[in-house]
Amino acid sequence: MREEIHDHDRGLSFDLPTLQRRKMIRLLAGASLVPLVGCSGEDSDTASSSSSSSSSSSSSSSGTSDASCETIPGETAGPYPGDGSNGVNVLKESGVVRKDITSSFGSASGKAEGVPLTITLTVVDAASGCGTPKEGAAVYLWHCDRDGNYSLYSEGVTEENYLRGVQEADAKGQVTFTSIFPACYSGRWPHIHFEVYGSLEDGTNATSITSTSQLALPEKVCDVVYATDGYERSVQNLSQLSLDTDNIFSDGYDQQMATVEGSVEKGYTATLTVPV
Repeated sequence: MREEIHDHDRGLSFDLPTLQRRKMIRLLAGASLVPLVGCSGEDSDTASSSSSSSSSSSSSSSGTSDASCETIPGETAGPYPGDGSNGVNVLKESGVVRKDITSSFGSASGKAEGVPLTITLTVVDAASGCGTPKEGAAVYLWHCDRDGNYSLYSEGVTEENYLRGVQEADAKGQVTFTSIFPACYSGRWPHIHFEVYGSLEDGTNATSITSTSQLALPEKVCDVVYATDGYERSVQNLSQLSLDTDNIFSDGYDQQMATVEGSVEKGYTATLTVPV
């Protein structure tokens, strides 16, 4: 795999306004004399620290549970969004609204292989203190495959559209996707992209994006998953990175670190509350 395929999310002119805006939000929040209402969440158990011998054991990890109720940090969608902003628009294709995103749809037939991962995002209203679910909102979610490739864009999978899908939030504000654990490719911490829309109609027309952000995956769980067959390149790539040096998460990731639980044998679940 050519490394230049993954040289993305690095444009300073693109990312600088977003990073400055995030730092200003944190500055204002820290200066406020009125405490913000915290989002719901509990600390989870620590994941297994062994990367090889612990692959058969259960593990979990989570982000900070006391993050104040701010809107989810905005991030770049990267060069492979598939939402029409950079080439192909998969959102207008019949079949994109689906829960299971492991396989391609339409005329494509490929399937992404890897350790099973179920992703649940809970979209809530930040203005109400994160206490009101955003029923009817839509989430478009996408990520790379086990080899670090993005469908529709990366060499060898340009005709595939797997690991992309849209879901409408239920009464609890939740959307759930059945997927696989993404790789760690050169230059980026393991992550999952998502866009939030006000409605399913907006999402499938790729209009009026409410929020664009990224979900981070915990290191200890990544170590366990990447010790399994098929993720060999991720081991080396992850060893050269840290959350504090990642160009997206280096300015803070408390609100974006997913709670991950499960095992290689039974699959993992990743959950995150998304205030918008």
